[in-house]
Order: sequence, then C-alpha cells, then structure tokens
Amino acid sequence: MGLPVPVLKAGYERLIRPVLFASHGGDPEAIHEHMIHLLASTGSHPRVQALLRLVATTAGRPTTVAGVRFPSRVGLAAGMDKDATAVLAWRGLGFGFAEVGTVTAKGQPGNDRPRVFRLPASAAIINRMGFNNPGAIAVAATLAARGVYRGNGAAGLPVGISIGKTKVVPVEDAVSDYLASLRILAPHADYIAVNVSSPNTPGLRQLQGADELSALLTALVTEAGAIADADHSALPILVKVAPDLSYDQLDEVVEVATNAGAAGLIATNTTLSRAGLAPSEAIKATEAGGLSGAPLSRRSLEVVAHLTKQTSLPIIGAGGIMAPHHAEAMFDAGASLVQLYTGFLYGGPALAAGINRRDLMRVNS
Repeated sequence: MGLPVPVLKAGYERLIRPVLFASHGGDPEAIHEHMIHLLASTGSHPRVQALLRLVATTAGRPTTVAGVRFPSRVGLAAGMDKDATAVLAWRGLGFGFAEVGTVTAKGQPGNDRPRVFRLPASAAIINRMGFNNPGAIAVAATLAARGVYRGNGAAGLPVGISIGKTKVVPVEDAVSDYLASLRILAPHADYIAVNVSSPNTPGLRQLQGADELSALLTALVTEAGAIADADHSALPILVKVAPDLSYDQLDEVVEVATNAGAAGLIATNTTLSRAGLAPSEAIKATEAGGLSGAPLSRRSLEVVAHLTKQTSLPIIGAGGIMAPHHAEAMFDAGASLVQLYTGFLYGGPALAAGINRRDLMRVNS
C-alpha cells in the first residue's frame, strides 16, 4: 500500500517541508519537538495509522538480524524519538524498526540552546544536543504505557533503545551507568544500541578505546545474559561507532566487539569533519557538534564496506542515506539493515518507501 513514491516525494518536498521548515520561526529543534508531539498524540490512533499506511507505507523486505525479525530493512535512527513518545507512529511511516533514545540512566537537559542547525544547501544538519532525555526510568514508563515490551510487536516493529553515558558521571564510572540503563530498559527493547560515539558528551568517545570498550561491552553482554528469561534469549547488544575512527581503530573495535559477544555494529554516528559542506554555509559550519546528512554519505559507506570485510557481525548502515540508491549502496557493501535520520527530515516518508520498494525489486529481479 501507499502512494507512488514520486507523488509522496513531491507532496512532502513541495507542500509539507516548506511549511514545516518555516514554522516556529524556523527553529529546527522547536520544529522537531512539534513533529514528535504531533506523532505522539495522533500517530497511535487506529484511524490515523490506517491513513498513514494508505498514504505512506510501502511493504519492505523482511529479514532476521541478531535473532530479531524485521518487517523491512529500513529503520529510524536514534535521535529522532529521544523519549520514545512517538514509538507507535513509525511503522505507519514506512519503517521496519525504530531506535529510540539516546537514553541515559539519569535524566538531563542536554547542552544549551541553540544546539541544532539546518544546512539546507548541503542537505545536512549540525547538532550538539548532548543526550537530552528524561532518563531511563521515565522512558521505560513511556514504553510501558504504550504496551511496548520485548518481542510483543505492540509498536508494529522491533524497537531498539540507544543508551549513553550520563554527562555528570565520570568516564571511569561509565560501566555502572550503562548497566543501570540496561537493567531498566531491557524489558522494553528488542535490541540495545551502545552509543559511545556521539561527539556531544565530553569524554564519551574515549569509550571507543580498546580497554574501555572491552570492559563496557563485556559487562553489558554478561548482564544481558543474566537477565534473560525463559521466554527470551539474551538481549542483543550492538555498538555504534564514529565515522572519524581510522581503519586501524575500527579493526580494534571489531575485535573487541567480537570477543565481548556483541551482536552487531551500527556505522556510523555523526562526524566532526566539515568536509563537503556548501561554501555558502561556511559560517554555520563553524558551529560545534556532529554533522549528519549528505556530506557523510561517502565516509559512512566506506566504514560499512570496511567493517563487513573484517567481521561476520551484522552491520546496520547509517549516515548520509539521503536517497534510495544510498541505501542500495549500503546493502551492496554488506549492511544488513539501514537507518534514517537527516534523510528522513529532508525527504520525508517517501525516502523509506523508496528504499523499501527498491529493496523488494532487488529480491524479485
């Protein structure tokens, strides 16, 4: 079901996006918050879901990754639905899974505003949000209120939860901080994504070092096994890596993740690089934070291609997927799944629909 992709694309880009981007004084974060509030308040209504399926949804290619069955191979990346309030809406917009968060053990406001900057000439975004979220207990309560528990399909798709370090917690105490989040959120997650690669929390990327990452992943994988019950196997633990790592550093991450028993890798997070931005946006390029969108397409693909040559662990490709052919390139490079964030903001539901349709055509050709 769903409108033809060109119609859906034109409708979003010519009608919806101009109005959306101009609302709330053009403030990207305020617009984002309004969109999530709207989806949270209406997206779970059966009639709205039926309308979304009629307009936006295109069936995708089902697959099983890390023991989890996905109705399609395109998902929502972390950062869009930080509080999980809109978790029931994403299936109707064409996604095959949704990763909520990043969630920290303790609630925190994040960095000072303004902290999100849209660069339309570059089809990019710079953000320095800083893991703003209400905390693991509140997010678990939100998911419970919506009936979302591991494996029950209440959201119509698998739900991953990205967890990160609470800002006020020292790096040396990170393991216990992540473990606290895992224990609280595990009943509601189909997988856990370990975010050690955001550039917006001081010291966080130190956790990608071999010793630090080994200690963290070993503890999380061990705990996931310990809290498994008779109805479920151990919760899959995936690790999200930065695009700014060298190939030697990526190889080190692969070795550590494999030895620790991680279930997969997500590549990549946002980048500190400013390569590929339009000259007209040079002033915005000086803003601190992680860059996402079209300038990241090439590097994310390079990282995915490298990782798939180094490991049999499944890879979720993320970063710079702005058109269906970008996702196709990720799949060709060996990615098992892909995730959208900035591409969804610029391209709307047509992007997920286009990827799903193209993925099905590949199977049937």
